[in-house]
Amino acid sequence: MQTKRLGNSDLDLTPLGIGAWAMGGGGWKFAWGPQDDSQSIAAIHKALDAGLNWIDTAAIYGLGHSEEVVARALQDRPQKPYIFTKCARSWTENREIFPCLKREVVRKECEDSLRRLNVDVIDLYQMHWPEPDEDVEEGWETMARLQEEGKVRWIGVSNFSTEQLKRAQAIAPITSLQPPYSILSPEIEGDQLDYCAANGIGVLVYSPMKSGLLTGKMTRERIAAMPEDDFRQRTPHFQEPRLTRNLALVEKLREIGARHGGTPGEVAIAWTLRRPEVTAAIVGLRAPEQLDGVIGAAEFRLSEGEIGEITSFLAANPA
Repeated sequence: MQTKRLGNSDLDLTPLGIGAWAMGGGGWKFAWGPQDDSQSIAAIHKALDAGLNWIDTAAIYGLGHSEEVVARALQDRPQKPYIFTKCARSWTENREIFPCLKREVVRKECEDSLRRLNVDVIDLYQMHWPEPDEDVEEGWETMARLQEEGKVRWIGVSNFSTEQLKRAQAIAPITSLQPPYSILSPEIEGDQLDYCAANGIGVLVYSPMKSGLLTGKMTRERIAAMPEDDFRQRTPHFQEPRLTRNLALVEKLREIGARHGGTPGEVAIAWTLRRPEVTAAIVGLRAPEQLDGVIGAAEFRLSEGEIGEITSFLAANPA
């Protein structure tokens, strides 16, 4: 499997990385519903055996639980993947989530993540959200100090605007940006990708299949049957009037994928990887069989004609 260098780092990444958001389980604000930890661990093992070499998690996923699941999955693996996690979201004893970028909180988050992940150093430490905006500089300065101290190897950001990227870059080099990016959410194709390319910032895109909507397995019935704490059913793309258009898009992706023995999800991921600015894509997994529907995107690339088909569909069927 070919690899690509991430920004200014020494990390050579496979085109796909293991996303551990859903592995956080249920019972928190942005949950995907209850999960089976043994299935999550089996999914990590299967992905690593297939050649994927990095995992992306965050402290807030399951309020620490996702990091603990990742640690359990890796405890007996002789060759460890790169481990990426995030700060800037904390929670109270009542499990209420709040944003914070104050120096002492970022430091505590880092120490807690190191403990939960059972590692001495985090390969890529990312600011999950630039909130509160007025504290971005303080949070980023703290992350730069953590890098100097050897607690983290490289530092990146997530969900930043171009202006926020500029503010952080003025303090310390940014290794990577992690933005949402998919056929249904192409917003970074403006000045964000241009800025990253001009400044040597790697791009790790998340939700390339729009939280499972573009996998080819999502139906109205499945959405209606989602657990109450699955945040997706409350988002616009999983609701009308967009849902009908989105499910029709999936059929177009299915048609393209069938020509190559691939799935709609693989076509959706390949669409994000068509951009040279994109280093790699995060694919969320929570069961080993899910890898079968995405692993082909590590090698498959769309032709210009197929990209045009998707563009034409979107033009004819606006949201």
